[in-house]
Amino acid sequence: MSGTKAQAPAKSRRILADLTPLRTSPDYRRLWVGNTISWIGQGMTSLAVSLQVYDITRSSFSVGLVGLCSLVPLVLFGLYGGAVADTVDRRKLGLWSAAGSAVLSVVLAAGALADFHRVWFLYAVVALQAVCAALNSPARSSMIPRLLPPEQLPAANALQSMTTTSGFLVGPMLGGLVVGFWGYQAAYLIDSVTFTAALYAMWRLPSMLPDRAEGAKRASVLDGLRFLATKPNLRMTFFSDFCAMILAHPRALFPAIAGLWYGGDARTAGLLAAAPAVGALLGGVFSGWLGRIHRHGLAVVLAVSCWGAAIAVFGLTRELWLGLLFLALAGFSDTVSMVFRNTMLQAAVPDEMRGRLQGVFIVVVAGGPRAGDFLAGSVADLASPAVAVVGGGLACVVAVGLLALGRRGFLRYDARSPQP
Repeated sequence: MSGTKAQAPAKSRRILADLTPLRTSPDYRRLWVGNTISWIGQGMTSLAVSLQVYDITRSSFSVGLVGLCSLVPLVLFGLYGGAVADTVDRRKLGLWSAAGSAVLSVVLAAGALADFHRVWFLYAVVALQAVCAALNSPARSSMIPRLLPPEQLPAANALQSMTTTSGFLVGPMLGGLVVGFWGYQAAYLIDSVTFTAALYAMWRLPSMLPDRAEGAKRASVLDGLRFLATKPNLRMTFFSDFCAMILAHPRALFPAIAGLWYGGDARTAGLLAAAPAVGALLGGVFSGWLGRIHRHGLAVVLAVSCWGAAIAVFGLTRELWLGLLFLALAGFSDTVSMVFRNTMLQAAVPDEMRGRLQGVFIVVVAGGPRAGDFLAGSVADLASPAVAVVGGGLACVVAVGLLALGRRGFLRYDARSPQP
């Protein structure tokens, strides 16, 4: 009895990330470690490809096309990958798609070793890697609820946010060092080796066939969209993210803001770009309290509102340290929103639909920020960067508030009795 009493206060005081999923599930632990290592490798390759394209073309526009080459397959194949994940053994799908990404990294390394410097070749390989990612992500994400109990899903999603952010931060830094010392081929080869960690984790998993009725027809993308159309709480998770990523996403303005507001240069723009990622990483590190929150819908609305408010205040700052602080706060809020949105998708969706809903999630995550870049750039050209940033942040707060008023059931969503 005394042990139980001692554990309860410790849990209530938890601030740092909850590592319970890593302690209780060896399968999840291997999967998380493998994904973290492979994400860092992918971050290295992402930077190396951008550097190589610029080295060949000396064109920033050509470098920008790298993002387009990955975006289009992610959007087109994201929904299809979700349907496949709801039809076949998710373990095998994750294994083969990860193996495909590893092979493509070897292809990039072989091209660099052979001095085959062709931009179209790099674009083609990047597009094929995006196809593999679009197949892998729904399969991997839909496995998590099969490996952990529902009460551990917020902690698992917070840990996943740390994996993703580490890949964005550590991967490019290591990639720049590796390319500088040993060339592009070294970064690509290291990436292909890091995939072995993810492959090993997938190999050790049990079979992950979706829970479908015997003899059921192949999972359909349209059936998944029809299911989503009848589930207002799940739709709200996507709409709320659109409010943040489309209306209040100033990333495209950082080069201009660095000079106009802070009198800086490319290094200042780099700091602005890194600040939200640092905040997101801190959101994962200090996520222990998230497991005590049950009103996930209300938490999403508040987190998205905090994102919008932080972006709006950032637009009013003219001191660099203060601007970085509010961008980091926005990144922290985004992690909180992501944890609860993803948890709702995993807990409130039947297993036979999880792959398709994760496919929709990929499309939203990939498409929303790109649309936000376009909107911010357009408003900045028509008015000013300040109008784009401040107006976008305020529009985000107003939009998510109106959505919440129109769907009050979302505010009442309780993780202890999830209703899609």
